[in-house]
Amino acid sequence: MNRRIAMMEENRIKLIGAARKAFGKKGYAAASMDDLTADVGLTRGALYNIFGDKRGLLAAVVHQIDTEMATRAKQIGACAGDDWNGLLAEGAAYIEMSLDPEVQRIVLLDGPAVLGDPSQWPSQSNCLQVTQAKVEQLVAEGMLKPVDAEAAARLLSSMAFNAALWIAASDDPKGVLPKAIEVFRALATGLLARPA
Repeated sequence: MNRRIAMMEENRIKLIGAARKAFGKKGYAAASMDDLTADVGLTRGALYNIFGDKRGLLAAVVHQIDTEMATRAKQIGACAGDDWNGLLAEGAAYIEMSLDPEVQRIVLLDGPAVLGDPSQWPSQSNCLQVTQAKVEQLVAEGMLKPVDAEAAARLLSSMAFNAALWIAASDDPKGVLPKAIEVFRALATGLLARPA
C-alpha cells in the first residue's frame, strides 16, 4: 500500500511539473494532455486518476504557484522592519510578481478564467487567514483603526490580486506596476489609526 501511495505522489509531482511547463508556455487551452502525460512517461488515465481532469490539474498547478508567491511575499514582508511595513511590502511584492510570465499566464489569466473566483481558491484562503491575523494584531496594538479584521483583510488581498490582474492584462505591465503599487499603498494607509 505504501508503495502505491509513494508512486501516486511521484506521478502527481511529475504531472504538476509537466503541466506547469506546458501551461506556462502554451496556456491552458492549448496544452495537450496527451503530450503532457507522454513527456513524463504516464498515461491520461494516471492524470485522471490523480486530478480528475485537466481542470483539476490546473487547480493543483495554480495552488503550487500561488503558494510559492505567498511564501516569497511573506519573506519580503519579514524584512520590512515592522508588521505594518511588512504587510505593505507583502502586498507590493505580490503585485510585482505579476510581471513573471508564468504567474501572468497560469495564475492571473488562465486561473480565474478556468477555476473561477480566486477568493475561493484554497491558496487565496490561506493568504487571507494570514492577512487577517496580521490585521487583528495591528488593530489590537492600536496601529490600525478598529475596523473589522476580516473585511480589511479581504479588501487588502483583493486590492493586491486585482492590481496583479490589471498588470497581467495590460499592454504595458512595467509601466502599470509602479502606479498599482503606489495606489495600493495609498489606499492601505487609510487603515492607519494615525496618518503616516
